[in-house]
Amino acid sequence: MRRHDIMRSAFDKLISWTGIALIAVLIAAGGLLTWANTFVADQVHDQLVMQDITMPEGDALKSVPEADAAVLKQYAGSKLDTGPEAKAFADHYILAHMNAAGDGRTYEEVSGEFIALSDEQKASEEGQALAGLRQTLFMGNTLRGLLLYGYAFATIGTI
Repeated sequence: MRRHDIMRSAFDKLISWTGIALIAVLIAAGGLLTWANTFVADQVHDQLVMQDITMPEGDALKSVPEADAAVLKQYAGSKLDTGPEAKAFADHYILAHMNAAGDGRTYEEVSGEFIALSDEQKASEEGQALAGLRQTLFMGNTLRGLLLYGYAFATIGTI
């Protein structure tokens, strides 16, 4: 009977120490996840604030379709400093202007049209206008991508 008591005691100690180790791991993981959340949120906020973007309001909202304006109204006039604001600005302000400027054509489509022009056509007034549109769509895509990265990281930081 003594052997059974010794084995039971060893088993109880093993389970207890395993539980204590698991608690320590979970506390450390919780601390690291809390730190990561704060770090990501601070980085996204600080990077967006440095861009000094004010969300559109008033007449600026009239320049986009009603559905886009409805999404933007909740942020009207505020500084863009959160992931959801970055997504709204990218998808409902920049994209709306890109679609209006390019008649719904993408950068890839406009760039393809421009590349297909001869040097003489590129030098013409129409060619120069197409080059300007190409540049506008390129910059719009770049800005949207960067803002959407901010949104993605802000979302990851909340997990």
